[in-house]
Amino acid sequence: DGFALVKPGQTYVGKQGFTYGAGVSAETAGAKQVCMNVLPMPPGAVAKAHYHEGIETIAYMLDGECSVYYGDDLEKRVDVQKGDTCFLGPDIPHAPSNESGKPCTWIVVHSSGNDQDGIVLLPELDARLKARMGR
Repeated sequence: DGFALVKPGQTYVGKQGFTYGAGVSAETAGAKQVCMNVLPMPPGAVAKAHYHEGIETIAYMLDGECSVYYGDDLEKRVDVQKGDTCFLGPDIPHAPSNESGKPCTWIVVHSSGNDQDGIVLLPELDARLKARMGR
């Protein structure tokens, strides 16, 4: 009938290296053009560098704070605070990094029925980011 209620508690592991709280997606609700999931990040967590091929992303910082590295070489950095909303166009390399010392939680929306659609991992950028961060 076109309506779905997704209860908390379902999780899955994404290609980016995190366990997500499953929200609305093709799998949970039959969504075709949009999905929304919860991304908790513990202190010190860094996503694998990646982009979403042809897919737009909106991310809302529900709680905590987090840095996001982005750009062709992850050369740009923005610090995101609780209540901030980010937009990331398709095909933009990025890697969130929780450098705050406290947990943070994102609500993430993608213009696809599954947030794992179109993910392209960029291991060469992981190494550069770790070196830049002194890890």
